[in-house]
Amino acid sequence: MGARASAAGRDGFDRRLIAPMVLGSVLNPVNSSMLAVALIPIGRAFDASPAQTAWLVTGLYLATAIGQPVIGRLVDAFGARPLYLAGTALVGVAGVVGALAPGLGVLVLSRVLLGFGTSAAFPASMALLRAESDRTGLTSPAGVLAALSASAQVISVVGPTLGGLLIGLGGWQLIFTINVPLSVACLVLGMLWLPRPPRTAGGVGPALRKIDLPGIALFAVTLTAFMFFLMRPRVGSWYLLAVAAVVGTVFAVRELRSGDPFIDLRVLRGNGPLLATYLRQFLAFTTSYAFLYGYTQWLEEGRGLSSTSAGLLLLPLSLAAIGVTALTGRNPEVHRKLLVGSVVQVAGVSALLFVHVSSPVWVLIAIGAVIGVPQGLTGLANQNALYAQADPERMGSSAGLLRTFMYLGALAASAANAAVFPHGATTTGLHRMAWLLVATAVLFLVTTLADRSLPHIGRAEGNASPANKASAGKTSGGRASEEDPPGGGDVTAGEPTRH
Repeated sequence: MGARASAAGRDGFDRRLIAPMVLGSVLNPVNSSMLAVALIPIGRAFDASPAQTAWLVTGLYLATAIGQPVIGRLVDAFGARPLYLAGTALVGVAGVVGALAPGLGVLVLSRVLLGFGTSAAFPASMALLRAESDRTGLTSPAGVLAALSASAQVISVVGPTLGGLLIGLGGWQLIFTINVPLSVACLVLGMLWLPRPPRTAGGVGPALRKIDLPGIALFAVTLTAFMFFLMRPRVGSWYLLAVAAVVGTVFAVRELRSGDPFIDLRVLRGNGPLLATYLRQFLAFTTSYAFLYGYTQWLEEGRGLSSTSAGLLLLPLSLAAIGVTALTGRNPEVHRKLLVGSVVQVAGVSALLFVHVSSPVWVLIAIGAVIGVPQGLTGLANQNALYAQADPERMGSSAGLLRTFMYLGALAASAANAAVFPHGATTTGLHRMAWLLVATAVLFLVTTLADRSLPHIGRAEGNASPANKASAGKTSGGRASEEDPPGGGDVTAGEPTRH
């Protein structure tokens, strides 16, 4: 402990932890976003339609939606270091499997392994921050939380450009191969600097018995059945909806009665503003990922651009999102961010209705840049809204559910792309996707206008002294903001691993 304290610096926080935490936390967003420019080359390599390659997206997010809370529980039980090392090692294995995949099925398996592997770093990082706070008696450094949130967002928006460059250098296999050096770097940094956890009291058995395995299984079956139906919706698949509905109902009843649930659904009771924030999160990520994957596939197949050119064409989207986040991230007010973001989002996706194969390149670039604005505004605004609206006693569960709704949005986006591009990324399919996104964006705007708690969030906190923030920041959602998320940082810094 003495060596760690001496390395921590004057503020007491061990800053050697920052590198493995940040590097591990970007593994999921980089694998999510790089794939956008690889779907068309992969489809050509394996003679697969966009509806089939959409499983590469779905596989990762199904695994992440299930794996993140499960691994979070394991982190709580066994410590951050072993789960971080195991997860990042699995990322390297998945990279090798993907690069050498002989067919689309093995490639989907690689993405599932990536989903589980990349689910470890974030809850491990949050647990490390909590441990450092307990060790030093200080709150976690604002800069570290901001770095985790900003690095994930930056990597997410630059991923298509990076993926395009890698494909130009060595083919689509490189977006899988790059996981090997990233995994090795995480393992080296983790083994060098992550602290060893104390021995688990009573051994492994009691800790494992606290994990809600039936709840995990019910949740997995519900999501999987629902996604199989959405990927190919037809009358003959109605039974999948029935399975999802029945199993989902059993899951909800069980979780509400459980003393230690897998996902704490009790956070939803009687809190309309929080429910609206979850809905906005779902809608925001449905729009974001449907645009990212659908528009990129059309640029390559419909417009005839190379993967490298498509990635570079989306660079203004990345720059717009990063710039907006940098300019507005430290402002705790959320209402104007959500309003501006939702209006710009409606305008951006509506512009897709007028895009054709002969549209000038500057128009295609401008659409991406416009879509980047709401991406830079809405994600952090929803996080800040949750911080103000959630019950303080259930902040960890509430924050975990916010991430769950994010993954559900990504899954819905994958299903939407499969539906509008059944045989290829045509202009007609792009216009069908545009109508779907217009409806989603309008619903986002409506939920923002209808939420009366939003205008009050951030104003009292921004004007009150630190000593009075708790009393000044009370909102109709019931959350007093003693600690504003730094730079609009990820609210899951409280207790993200406790779903």
